[in-house]
Amino acid sequence: MPIPEQFQPFWNAAAKAVGGLDESRFYETFYFGDSEEMANELLELVIEGKKRATGASLWSVEDEGKRPPIPGDLSIVTNWAGEPMCIIETTDVDIVAFRDVTDDFAAAEGEGDGSLEYWRECHRDYFTRECDKSGREFSEDMLVVCERFRVVDKKRGKGGK
Repeated sequence: MPIPEQFQPFWNAAAKAVGGLDESRFYETFYFGDSEEMANELLELVIEGKKRATGASLWSVEDEGKRPPIPGDLSIVTNWAGEPMCIIETTDVDIVAFRDVTDDFAAAEGEGDGSLEYWRECHRDYFTRECDKSGREFSEDMLVVCERFRVVDKKRGKGGK
């Protein structure tokens, strides 16, 4: 997938700052969550270095016509308004049933108190909303794409520190 034209200047600046980025590794441009508040709060956790993982239902990935991410993929993360804020590199991916998500993964997501209990509560709600939109039903057996990542580069100045 090519980098969307409106994000090319951000990508080019990041590539210059880090000594090059292979455009063939570009995966997607996205924001976290399904609301402005969630998208911007989770982005801030990434910028601060607290959030180093994210989870998505395999259904949603497939519904978007994408493959699951693989290690080495590069993605542009935006705020809710669509402003590019950082580039992340996928470092590890596991696809597991919701009920099998680990304590370690929940902690790497960096949300709330970092516990698996908190992760399950918040993600059960999120995945239920997501399933409702696509006519599916949430299940503890639902497959979750558990992606770990590192920040390759982030926007400098306001909102990107």
